[in-house]
Amino acid sequence: MDKMWISFGSMGCMLLAMIFMFFVKNKLKNKMLKFIFGLIAYILLFIGFITMIYIVFNPTKA
Repeated sequence: MDKMWISFGSMGCMLLAMIFMFFVKNKLKNKMLKFIFGLIAYILLFIGFITMIYIVFNPTKA
């Protein structure tokens, strides 16, 4: 059950990263805000990636 919640959190991080990148590419004009939102997006994407790797390669205890 814990792995399920971790995977939901990972998918949430990836969804937030996608939304932030959409705003960076299409909506924001200020270069400083673009940098900050882009940095946050990449950090969230990295966190989502690492937690997905943990979920996939960690064996379940039955």
